[in-house]
Amino acid sequence: MSESFPILTLEQMAYAYAEPSGTAEFKSRPEDFMVRETLSFEPDGEGNHACLYIEKTNTNTEWLARQLARFAGVEAREVGYAGLKDRQAVTSQWFTVKLEGVEKPDWEQLQLDGVRIVHRTWHRKKLKHGAIKHNQFIITLRNIQGLSAAEFEQGIEKIAQQGVPNYFGPQRFGYNYNNLHRAVRWFKREIKIKKRNEKSMTLSSARSMVFNQMLSERIRQLGWNTIANGEVMMLDGTRSVFAVESIDTELQERYNQVDIHPTAPLWGRGKLQSSADILVLEQQTAQQLAQWCPALENQGLQQERRSVRLMPKNIQASFNIADQLTAELRFNLPSGSYATAVLRELIKF
Repeated sequence: MSESFPILTLEQMAYAYAEPSGTAEFKSRPEDFMVRETLSFEPDGEGNHACLYIEKTNTNTEWLARQLARFAGVEAREVGYAGLKDRQAVTSQWFTVKLEGVEKPDWEQLQLDGVRIVHRTWHRKKLKHGAIKHNQFIITLRNIQGLSAAEFEQGIEKIAQQGVPNYFGPQRFGYNYNNLHRAVRWFKREIKIKKRNEKSMTLSSARSMVFNQMLSERIRQLGWNTIANGEVMMLDGTRSVFAVESIDTELQERYNQVDIHPTAPLWGRGKLQSSADILVLEQQTAQQLAQWCPALENQGLQQERRSVRLMPKNIQASFNIADQLTAELRFNLPSGSYATAVLRELIKF
């Protein structure tokens, strides 16, 4: 691939802590990776949108949405869901199906391998992307080697207190980073991408790689769990941001209390909101990605910000020490964050 468009993988990104020495088997079975979605609101219980909480095994979210539309006799656009879930996993998530002007289907007759409707209700509106309070992850790591249960728990305690880098996970980039290779060919005008969803996926992959590199360079230059002059801070649990010229005692305390988080750019057109030390760092990193950043701007994307710190909630682990060490890890993450960002700080898999 042309050096003007370097493809930087997640394996190349800096760690918040020391690079893990232990290894484990990950996703050796579907039930080793379980996700349970909780919405940011309660369904209305009435309306013309069927609201379905569905458990699915080894099933793609978009594929299932199309099957629900076909079964209900509606267009695919009438089906809503709050977020994509991993295919190689057991995941539970909400879907809405608009049934205005059509005969109500008998959902008991829906027969799809690996799909089970757990709960049904009604809602007044189509479910929108991102309407998630959190995702609960239940992850089983098998055959852990090079790491004791006590050392594993020490790593969890550190993460509970200081969080992890909010990297975009490998799912974002496709198998063997094919989404990024495709982006390079598109930006160099070797191919055309016409479908809206393919274009969106390709741009998101490229933008996510730029963000990951911004975050990685920040860790390399500033270290982890630090803030510097010129930050753009994000209020915890929101996307609201504000610029900070210098760090004072109050801001440091708010950061320590996890009330605010520093951010890095999701690249696009417009002026960087950062200043001072952070602006210099971000400009230097953008120069390292001298072709990627203009290519994203040329596609009309606007500058946005994303938190660089991810704080897993209610993180805990239980262990089974039989013939080999196995750990079951549980934690909650907000919408748009990745469990692999947590795991990579604990173990190699």
